[in-house]
Amino acid sequence: MADLQAAWRALAGGTDREGWKAIPIATKSSCLVQAGRRLPSDEEALLVGFGSLSALPAGRLPQGQGFEVLRLLSDPGGTGRSWIALAKRAGASPELFAMMSEDLVRLLEGSTHLADGALVARLLARVSAWQDFMERHREGLLSIEAELGLFGELTILGDIIELGADPRLIVEAWQGPLGGNQDFIPGTGALEVKSTLATSGFPASIASLEQLDDSIRQPLFLAAVRLSLDPTGVTLPERADSIKSRLAEQGGVQDLFDIRLLQAGLLPKAVQRYTRRFLRRSTVVLAVSDIFPRLTRRSVHPAIGKARYEIELDLTHFVDIGLERALQSLGTI
Repeated sequence: MADLQAAWRALAGGTDREGWKAIPIATKSSCLVQAGRRLPSDEEALLVGFGSLSALPAGRLPQGQGFEVLRLLSDPGGTGRSWIALAKRAGASPELFAMMSEDLVRLLEGSTHLADGALVARLLARVSAWQDFMERHREGLLSIEAELGLFGELTILGDIIELGADPRLIVEAWQGPLGGNQDFIPGTGALEVKSTLATSGFPASIASLEQLDDSIRQPLFLAAVRLSLDPTGVTLPERADSIKSRLAEQGGVQDLFDIRLLQAGLLPKAVQRYTRRFLRRSTVVLAVSDIFPRLTRRSVHPAIGKARYEIELDLTHFVDIGLERALQSLGTI
């Protein structure tokens, strides 16, 4: 971060001509990386040079709220490389752009074993994750409710891996960060996770008429995770790191997990801001069927297009079937 900031400061000061000013950044990456500024707007940029033009995709490059991605027609410095530039848009947060740039440089440094084509794909996948983040979490920090919800999802994700599910399949099935109707969507079924800090009762907020509709996905389960704030507990970043360590030998699953965390709104440079420590008190898994209390599109008047509502899960009096049994029904284990 310090090298990037220093380079951007040294390059500050636009001119009337169009083009790029750039300074190479010393990295361990197999590609060339430069800190740059786009002229005449004088906006910060990160330039990445690859050895092969064929490595660059032919389709449209990902674009975000605070940045744009461009193929450079010129070759800065005459290096004989093909270049992609990530340039900050006017008015965008310089802090977020700097965080993204640092994250991408670290990603490139950890990818020296990849050929150019795979490296470009990895880079653009991470850029797309930042795009999702900037569209969904413009404030740069999760709300208290979102922090709690993500902790619950990660708790269940860790449990699922512990019970023997294929890590790659379950991380791919983790759709909560993408705004899916349910948090985990393996095959034709689904598992929705709800978390609470309530000491009595379990109020569960249901986001839509589709979330608990088993006519759309079947079988469908709801996992209720009761948490408390406790100094002996773990923080959200610590929970994420514990799962990440389990994925270290899974061949690319860790990358997908990092992308999901970013899509969920957990910024790599903001982890120190999450200091609340959660302790799990209980987990209950309920089967959602026709007799489960819920609102679905079939059960409401056709004039009702959307609905958000709350269920008091402690009043449903349904039997806890356990996560293992639910996963067996889903074909996950």
